[in-house]
Amino acid sequence: MGCHGSKEKKSSAEFSSAYGSGTRSGSGSHNTVQQPPTTTVAQVQTSAPPKPQSEVVASAPKPKLSPTQNARAVQKPDTTILGKPFEDIKKYYTLGKELGRGQFGITYLCTENATGMTFACKSILKRKLVSRADREDMKREIQIMQHLSGQNNIVEFKGAYEDRMSVHLVMELCAGGELFDRIIAQGHYSERAAASLCRAIVNVVHICHFMGVMHRDLKPENFLLSTKDDDATLKATDFGLSVFIEEGSHHFHFQPSYSL
Repeated sequence: MGCHGSKEKKSSAEFSSAYGSGTRSGSGSHNTVQQPPTTTVAQVQTSAPPKPQSEVVASAPKPKLSPTQNARAVQKPDTTILGKPFEDIKKYYTLGKELGRGQFGITYLCTENATGMTFACKSILKRKLVSRADREDMKREIQIMQHLSGQNNIVEFKGAYEDRMSVHLVMELCAGGELFDRIIAQGHYSERAAASLCRAIVNVVHICHFMGVMHRDLKPENFLLSTKDDDATLKATDFGLSVFIEEGSHHFHFQPSYSL
């Protein structure tokens, strides 16, 4: 892997002040002879208690919700990865050609609708995040990218969006491609050029450690070049295996996937 109701019913206590605390008065007797009082139909009707307000509220028709509102009401925060309502990324970006494909997702060229600026969008299928640990890793990757965004030699993070099928990570477009492909195409590097690349890689490690992050997957495939020029800036990407360094922890296990 390589990036956010319905109205409450008022209680009967809230309605009590509107009706006051007045009591019903019975029909008194004005006869001198003590006889059982007679009750007419009219008296029964006039002395009937008012309908409780709670019954009035219960019988009131409920407002109709739109399909979108119904979907949001049914959707619970714990059913999402990002913990916020689903968003259609196409409202903000237009997805273009495929730039790359990995184990969990596909990276597309995308254009921001509001500005026309181009970015890269990595779309991860949620059905491939089968376990709770996979979903937690996805959330942590986004948190780390947000945390490191704006640093030298690290791909700039733009935003994350989630819909019913996928999570989309929008980030800086590095048109120069992977460092691995550049090394293969170049065939040979001078000592000065190789030293420049190694300096940029070590700088990434320094920035990450200084900001409390371990990348844990450093390899030429996870470094991108900002442009196709020979002097293009090298930028680290794919923080899917990265973790925050826990304060007070002194035990780290790191197995490099390649040797310099």
